[in-house]
Amino acid sequence: MDLKEYAVGLDIGTTKIVAMIGRKNEYGKLEILGVGRSKSLGVHRGVVNNITQTIQSIQQAVDQAEAVSGIKISEVTVGIAGQHIRSLQHSDYITRGNSEEVMDQGDIDTLCGQVHKLVMLPGEEIIHVLPQEYKIDGQSEIKEPIGMYGGRLEANFHVVVGQVASIKNIYRCVKSADLDLKKITLEPLASADAVLSQEEKEAGAALIDIGGGTTDLAIFKDGIIRHTAVIPQGGNIITEDIKAGCSIIEKQAELLKTKFGSAWPGENKENEIVSIPGLRGREPKEITLKNLSKIIHARVIEILETVFVEIKNYGHDDPKKQLIAGVVLTGGGSQLKHIKQLAEYVTGMPSRIGYPNEHLAGDSDSESTSPVFATAVGLVMKGLEDSYLDTKLEEQPVEEIIEQNIEQTEATQEQQEQAVEEEKKRGFFENWTTKLKDFLDQAE
Repeated sequence: MDLKEYAVGLDIGTTKIVAMIGRKNEYGKLEILGVGRSKSLGVHRGVVNNITQTIQSIQQAVDQAEAVSGIKISEVTVGIAGQHIRSLQHSDYITRGNSEEVMDQGDIDTLCGQVHKLVMLPGEEIIHVLPQEYKIDGQSEIKEPIGMYGGRLEANFHVVVGQVASIKNIYRCVKSADLDLKKITLEPLASADAVLSQEEKEAGAALIDIGGGTTDLAIFKDGIIRHTAVIPQGGNIITEDIKAGCSIIEKQAELLKTKFGSAWPGENKENEIVSIPGLRGREPKEITLKNLSKIIHARVIEILETVFVEIKNYGHDDPKKQLIAGVVLTGGGSQLKHIKQLAEYVTGMPSRIGYPNEHLAGDSDSESTSPVFATAVGLVMKGLEDSYLDTKLEEQPVEEIIEQNIEQTEATQEQQEQAVEEEKKRGFFENWTTKLKDFLDQAE
């Protein structure tokens, strides 16, 4: 199989590491060829804190995906999140040398390159420079400047920044697992690609991806990314609370959360009890589901309120910035019972659970359409998108050279014709001036 035909997404999460191989089918939908999953042992809150364990987990997930698909994985598109990620708004402009020429991709690249040179805090690096809206010679609200005329190109940018050390650690883990890192992408952007429809992005939507160690937020409006944030709290912190509140071990707390947990305490009756086996011959423990829900509810409320603060920072109260499509919940944490209702209660906006089936082929298995794999699906899509752009760039030159030659020839002909016309005009004017001079001389 040709390398350009498929892409591999590597989601390095706090609880799991997923390697997913996918390709586009004849209908342009994403077909999942293989998924590998391993327990993440060296990552805490989205940041690598044990290189050796992370490399082993990556290799395990990759080997599994290779065994399922029968494809040798060589390069991957990796997702990045973690508490070190922050975003900022920035405006910049360039003055073009020739305003008579139409704008092309080169002008946009020059402008984005200029933003990449921004001075960051020590130890920080720019991950993404995302143009939002352009302005040409004072004309604002331009979404696509290519093909337009103008001297000054200006744009508002959403800049995503991360710690250099964290990015280097991820790079080292991938390299040590004998893989090439094709691209690093912010995880909430990948999840949004997999879960949100174009209509939702246009209407305005907040994607909340509740992972194991972090909760990622991406806000879209008018089809453009407006705000991103990574909150260092996720599903693991709920498990920790259950473990401490019920005095049980982590494994049991996780099982309790996934099997019996609910984010809405009112749903459970007082007499609903679950019995947990005691350790080493000790008496079994009895836990009421109402108490369990109260513990989960308190922590989920805290996570959602922190996310809501970020949505307020974006300014969703402004009628122009209103999020009509509301909230979309995805990630492993979104599978918690009644979390959708709680999100509606906290934010006051309509909400739904986001499944990454928007772009998947119809015959995809239920595992790959689970919210747990939203980021991995998004990373495969990013990888395929980049491969498509690379292929286009490789195919372009011959046609471009021919077009450029034709344009240059036409331009030269036009210049020559203009020169002849000007020469004719100049000749006529000079003759007329000479005749006038002679006439005046004779009159004197």
